Amino acid sequence: MFTTEVIKSFNELEMGLYQYVIANKEKVVYMRIRDLANEAHVSTSTIMRFCRKLDCEGFSEFKVKLKMMLDEGERPAIKGGRHVLTEFFERTENEQFHEQLEEAAALVSEADRVFFVGIGSSGTLAEYGARYFSSLGTFSVFLRDWYMPVHEDLDNSVTIALSVSGENEFTMTHGQKLKEKKSRLLSITNNRQSSLARMADVNISYYITEQHFAGSNITTQIPVVYILEEIARLIHANKLE
Repeated sequence: MFTTEVIKSFNELEMGLYQYVIANKEKVVYMRIRDLANEAHVSTSTIMRFCRKLDCEGFSEFKVKLKMMLDEGERPAIKGGRHVLTEFFERTENEQFHEQLEEAAALVSEADRVFFVGIGSSGTLAEYGARYFSSLGTFSVFLRDWYMPVHEDLDNSVTIALSVSGENEFTMTHGQKLKEKKSRLLSITNNRQSSLARMADVNISYYITEQHFAGSNITTQIPVVYILEEIARLIHANKLE
């Protein structure tokens, strides 16, 4: 509501009113126009000009928009770690999920080369996954450079793509480029109906309630760590048989 352009248009009295409103938002939404005029030491006509500059027809509409701005700024409740873990294990502690892990382990066990891709927090987990796999005897590489040229066919390789939403454009493009070079694609996503899940040869989805805060996706990555480590352990066990 208070854009830079609007704030620049305020005169001295309106700027003083703006500063009072910002400092007392919770109070102003319940005030009458005369009360605000007295508190901010301006006239009611100044308040009306102030409201019109904010594309409000009157003081009542201004208070409605101010209340909406307050509601949007309220911090959502963030689920605790115990709740999230309980939710994950309740949904995955079954034979079908373990079969999916075994299918993924079998796919990677047959590969000569293993690549990890991801961006953001998923990129951090992809780098961790490559290191963990390598520690258990499956040498893997995290592809950090999105524009690395790939000219040869990647027969007998597996690309493990990580994305919470399964819709990240960079991860999908990277995965598709490697898949076109004959690399098998294993995706780990939060939703089996996502684009990345559907384009993969094998997908593992963990179905955790996504959480967002201040425009960022803060969905827990604990299930991804569990899945990566469990696949690596299964691969190691397969090699010992």
